[in-house]
Parts: sequence; C-alpha cells; structure tokens
Amino acid sequence: MSGSTLSRRGLAAVFPMISGADADAWARHTHPVSVWTRIGLGLPLLILAGWSRVWIGPWCIAALLGAVLFLWLNPRMTPVPKSTDNWGAQAVIGERRWVRTPRADLPRWHRTVPRVLILSSGLGHAAVLYGVVVLDPWLTALGYATGMLCKLWYLDRMVWLERDMGRDRDA
Repeated sequence: MSGSTLSRRGLAAVFPMISGADADAWARHTHPVSVWTRIGLGLPLLILAGWSRVWIGPWCIAALLGAVLFLWLNPRMTPVPKSTDNWGAQAVIGERRWVRTPRADLPRWHRTVPRVLILSSGLGHAAVLYGVVVLDPWLTALGYATGMLCKLWYLDRMVWLERDMGRDRDA
C-alpha cells in the first residue's frame, strides 16, 4: 500500500467530509441552504467564538465548540436537493470531484489555479486566526476578506471544473 493511499485512508477516518469519503454528507451539502449557510455563517461563527473570550472568558470554549458543531452538522442537516442545477451545488460537486480525482486526470487548466487559490485562502484564514488571537479587528477583517474572496474564486473554479468534466459522470 502506498503512502498516498495510507494517508488518504487516515484522512478519511478522521475527516470523512474533507477527504471525500462521506458521500451522504456531500450529497446533502449540495442543497443551497447548506452551501450558503456554511459560506455565510461558518467562519463568522468561529471568529465570533474567538473574540467572545473578551466578553465571556473561558466560556468562549463552549462558543468555539458550538461553531465547530455547526460546521460538522451543516452538510448533514439539509435533505438531498431535488436539483443540483445551481452554482452552489455545482461548486460542491466540482469540489468533491477535485478531492477524488488524481491531478494527472484533471484537465491541464484545472491543476494549478485551484491549488494557488487554496493556498491563498489558507493564508487569509491564517491572518484571521492571528487577528483573533491578538484581537486585531483590522487584521481579522482583512484576513476574512482575503480568505473568503479566494475561497469563492476557488468554488467558482470548481463549478468550471464540474462543467468541463461532465456532470453526468459519477463524482
């Protein structure tokens, strides 16, 4: 068994949604309510939980756990949609395809840009984390804006990927 296969299996055991292993959660996450509440509430709830330590002290851990619980429940709380003919659903389907497809099997124009956007989004989110830790509202806001812009651009690339690779094939 290769190291890559082993690491994917280990990832699937710990983070089944992220690794692409939880097919039911992915199908439910294509529901527009799931897509847009996760985009609109996920990171703001985490930020608020981090900043809440100023107001509620150690109880901020409960707020943080609540935010993490929301992120875990979000793709599981909606039904599988009747239609996936919308931007959000296609972004989720494309992202699942991106996670499951070996890079060599992707069209050439879909290999580099999504990686750059993931890295850029991660850097923005790292700035958010640092801004929350040091309680810097400007750094938090800048990191949030950068991270979300790159994440939304990445999701748009996933829609493009899904359209290019064919929505009728098994994702």
